Parts: sequence; structure tokens; C-alpha cells
Amino acid sequence: MLNYTSFTHSRSNSIQRLFLLLSLVFVTTISSAQRAVIPLNNDWLFRFSHEVHKGSGHKVTLPHTWNAVDALSGKPDYKRGIGNYSRSLFVPASWQGRRIFIRFEGANTTTDLFLNGKHIGEHRGGYGAFIFELTDKLIYGAKNQLLVRVNNAEQLDVMPLVGDFNFYGGIYRNVALLLTNDVCISPLDYASPGIYLRQTKVDAQQADVKADVMLDNPTDKIQQVEVAVEVFSGDKSIIKQQKSIRLEAQAMVRKYTIPFIIHRPHLWNGTQDPFIYKVKVSLWQGKTLLDEVEQPLGLRYYKVDPARGFFLNGRHLQLHGVCRHQDRAIVGNALAPEDIREDVKLMREMGVNAVRLAHYPHSSYTYDQMDRAGIVTWAEIPFVGPGGYADKGFVDSERFRANGKAQLCELIRQHFNHPSICFWGLFNELKYEGDNPSDYIRELNTLAHAEDSTRLTTCASNQMGEMNFITDVMAWNRYDGWYGSTPSTLATFLDEMHAKYPQLCIALSEYGAGASVRQQQDSLIQPQPNSWWHPENWQTFYHIRNWDIISHRPFLWGSFVWNMFDFGAAHRTEGDRPGINDKGLVTHDRKTKKDAYYFYKANWNPEPMVYIAGKRCTERKKGDIDLWVFSNCKSVTLTINGKPLPALTPNDISLCTFHITLQPGLNRIVAKGMKAGKAVKDEWEVETEGFH
Repeated sequence: MLNYTSFTHSRSNSIQRLFLLLSLVFVTTISSAQRAVIPLNNDWLFRFSHEVHKGSGHKVTLPHTWNAVDALSGKPDYKRGIGNYSRSLFVPASWQGRRIFIRFEGANTTTDLFLNGKHIGEHRGGYGAFIFELTDKLIYGAKNQLLVRVNNAEQLDVMPLVGDFNFYGGIYRNVALLLTNDVCISPLDYASPGIYLRQTKVDAQQADVKADVMLDNPTDKIQQVEVAVEVFSGDKSIIKQQKSIRLEAQAMVRKYTIPFIIHRPHLWNGTQDPFIYKVKVSLWQGKTLLDEVEQPLGLRYYKVDPARGFFLNGRHLQLHGVCRHQDRAIVGNALAPEDIREDVKLMREMGVNAVRLAHYPHSSYTYDQMDRAGIVTWAEIPFVGPGGYADKGFVDSERFRANGKAQLCELIRQHFNHPSICFWGLFNELKYEGDNPSDYIRELNTLAHAEDSTRLTTCASNQMGEMNFITDVMAWNRYDGWYGSTPSTLATFLDEMHAKYPQLCIALSEYGAGASVRQQQDSLIQPQPNSWWHPENWQTFYHIRNWDIISHRPFLWGSFVWNMFDFGAAHRTEGDRPGINDKGLVTHDRKTKKDAYYFYKANWNPEPMVYIAGKRCTERKKGDIDLWVFSNCKSVTLTINGKPLPALTPNDISLCTFHITLQPGLNRIVAKGMKAGKAVKDEWEVETEGFH
């Protein structure tokens, strides 16, 4: 039975416990003092802070969020406050002499850690990883008590202040212990890997890379060490560079640079060929291996042209993009790896080659999957404006400004080596009322370039004015044909913007319309967006018309459908149920692909396909209908009740419109096509009772 105040998302507790036991045995028996990572996801007790009576805690397994069911039930007053996670941790005496850290991949929103009743530290921000060193604070050879207090209440000095999404609470990503030698590759640089592979120059002939390695020496003695950087292509070592270093005493998070060159590099070429080198950085003292960290290296170069769009490795690439939230039915944001892999699989099946991971940093595993799939990625900080709300997205206070900068540093340093990331997003839908955020955006833009000079900054705007001219490139959130107006106004807007600002690199960061697969109509009538009626065929029509406009404007450097999946938004009261933003192309549970999904698949995925739209509309009041068929074949044939209609050639957005007449009773419709010698078809059976 689900507990309506908490939900634990776990995969086989017994296996996790066995793995933890084996990890402990391994760590207590190794003699080389190398790095070890020990999962710490099991055996936590959870209770809300107001539940003070004895025995009020209940057992949970991480990742965990306490208000997934609460928020997804459509309650705008879902639980936001403090949740307590506690557990005992036996620390073997043999661990003395090691450095011991605890690393959280994500907890929403503010986290305070206590060890044996003493406050260790605080982290402010719900979407980045963070780490605390416990070395000198542990009791060795005994049980230690961990208490983690997580607060997801609104706080005016922590981004984001508002958002059209749920603020799930809890330790919703993995937690692990990290054991290292005293002298090590530092894990303390914003919880990053401590290695930054800077691609200073890349082309088809040569790749120049600088490996910045962060080292720690907390001892009172100077340490003579050697850093080795080894590059692998598959299992083959192709480069090995070494550097002797004299580490000063008490030197923490010190940077040392080791350059290397790869001749005629195998490039990371998007979905066509997402090739990734492996870089192994090792730290030696004499013949003793002290530490070792592996990182991906995907070599690529790209640019955005204001008239011709996005270029990857010298070739134009039309970015077929979607937006994605880390949100799923039942579990909220406590996603398992298989959930993320399924999302990527659905995206690639549709033909997606670009993604905007909104509106905050996603998990490192998510970026890993984008790397491997070759999906060009826009990663962003949670600087989220009010959209249609009266609340503010920006407070001009020193604490708020500092928090935003810290979260930007976390995003860039933790995910620096992911080749899929090409854009750092700095804000979404900010407004000018009250505190004007423009100067602060300039500060963020300067900071992003100081942290990473190799990538472009961007933003998602829905306002005219100076904010649109700060980042390297920018994008618009537009909903022409959903929040009023018609799709034709999108064409007018884009053309006027490009004519007025021809050097401004623009994209569409959001466009979309709501749809319920349980709400169907056989006439094409535009619904009210905030109503309980979101018929699927209007979303389909919306995307047909919008994509027709987008695909014929080469100056757009990208476009990103809002959204790939339905997601939780407790304040929304629309569609077929409260608490859901239903603009997804796939339902919240990932079980149903909407018709618009197949429209994009026909346009973006070259695999042969034919799809009949509107099959879920089984109650037909009219016999004469226009039937949409999506296909990337050269021609499509249609038969209705065994009678063939003249074949049609899909237009340049993969659409055929057949004018057909349904008969009273059972109608069987078959669409067929052929591409590259492969025959494909789709079928629809609909029973009618007669027409007036």
C-alpha cells in the first residue's frame, strides 16, 4: 500500500544490502589505499520534523521523496517542510588513516547534515550534488549516527523561487560514502570529479585538450607525486602523459594542468556517431597508486550562425528538440536508472537529437545517457521566472545572488566533461517588474564564461527587452495556438524578430499544447487551455502547424517541444484531472504515445513508418472526415472497407490528408507505404451507429 505522505522508490533491497556488505568487506581488506565508493541508500528511517513522538519514523530506501503521491494527487498545498532521514553507520577501525566523505547526488531543497548530534554542514539548492568530509568527526570501530534534515519549503534566498512544476521533497538521488587516501584527486571542488577536460581547439585534424586536475594534500608535509593522464579509444591506450608535482603541505583543491593532443580524432558526432574516449587520471607516489578517476571525453566543435542555425563538426544539424522534466507518475523525481533509460529510448525512437533539460540540473546519469545517445543538450540552472504567477522569480539580495552563482558553478563543474552539453542555460521566463534581473544575468553570463569558455550560454525568454541580448544565443517560449492566438502568429513573430535583429541567434525553447488521450472530438475546435477539456486532436493540429512554420525557417538554431512527457504540476486544474501538465507527447506513466509523437517520428526518424492519427476517437458524429496519415514513405495508399483510394504523396512535413466517408457500422481502414524496400502499414477499426 502506498503511504500518502511518502513513497519509496527501490529496486531489490536484498541485492542492495548484499552489495553494501560486499563493498564493506572489500574496503576493509584492500591494502593499496585507493579510492572506494560505498552506496549508502539502505536502512534509513524517515519522519517529518513535526512527528516528535518515539517510533514515528518508518524505513525507506533511497532515492526517496515524501510528497510524490501527495503532489501528484493535485493538492496545491502538498507537503513542503522538513523531513528527517536518520540511520546508523558502523565505521571499522581499519578505516583510520583514510579520508572519508559522504556525497549526495541531490536532495530538495536545503539540506543540513548532523553526525553524532553535531552539525557538519549545509547545502542550499535542490538539484546539484554536494559533499561533506567526515574524516575527523567519526568514531572509529563503533556505530555513528547520521541525521539528514531536508527542507523543501519556499525560501527567498534559494533558487528556484517559483515554478510550473512540483517541488518534491527528500533525498531523491543516491548517497554514497567515498574513501580516499590523504593525498588524492580532490572531490571537494563543488562535488565535481576534480578533473576538467578542456577542449581548447578541435577540428577533424587535431584535438588540443588540457586536463585540469584538482589535488588535495591535507597533511603537514610536502608530498612529491606524479599525475598520469591516459586516453583510451575503446580498450586501447592511445596517449599517456605524466607530470611530476611538488604538493605543498596543507594544499587543498590545487589545480595542475596536463595538456595532450589527439591527431585525427574520432569526433563525437551527435546521434550519427556518439563516440566517446575514456580518460583515466591516476595519482602516484613512487610505485604506489594513490587515486584514480575516469571521465568521458567526447571531442566535437560546433557553432551557431544567426542565419543558418546550428553546426556540429562543420556540418549543419537541424536540432529536433524536446524539453524534459525529471518527473514520473507515482515516484515524482525519485527516478531509477531504468526510468531514465526508458525516457531516452522513447526520445530516440521519435527521432529526438536535442534536449533541453528543464528547469534545473538533472542527474549525472541523465547526462551520461545523453552523451551515449548523441543528444545535443541544453543544461540550465533553476533561475525560473513566474510565468503567469504573481510571485517573483528574482529577489535582489546578496544571499539570493550568491546562491544562484553557487548553483551555476555546481552545474558547470559537476558536468563539465559531458560532451552532449553544448549550452548552459541561465534563466527561464523572468520579468522586469520590481527588481530588474538584467544586471544579475550579466554577472551570471560572465561567471559562466569564466568557468567554461568552450560552451555557449543561452536563455529561455518570453519578454522583449535587454535580457534577450546578454547570453551568446537565446530562445523564445511561444504558445501560439494554445494560449490564445493561432499558429500563424508564430511565423509573423519569428520573421519580424529575425528581420529586426539579424545578428541575434534565436531558437524556440518551448512550444506546445495540452492533450488528454481520454478526451477526443471529431471536429477541430480550439479548446480553452485552462479548461477541463483538452482534446488530443487539437494538440496534433497545433504541432502540425507549428512544425510547418519551424521547419521552414533555417535561421532558428533549434526548437524544443514542451514537453516530451506529461509532468506533475499540483496547481493546475485542467485537462482530464488536476495536478498534471498534459502538454507531453507521451503520458506521465510513459505507457501511451500521443498522436503528435508519431507526427514528429515521421519527420525526425528516417525509419519507414505509417501512422493513422485520431484512432482513439471512436465516437464519430460525422461520416465525411479528413483523415491525417503521417508517413516518411514516398507514397501512401489507403483502403476503407477494402476499397482503395488514390495514393497520396506526403508533403514536406510527412503529412497526407485523405478525405474519406465512413459507413454506418464497422469500418476498417488500412494505410500502407514502402520505403527502402520495407513495407509498413497501420490499421484502424471504428464502428459507427449512423450520422445525422
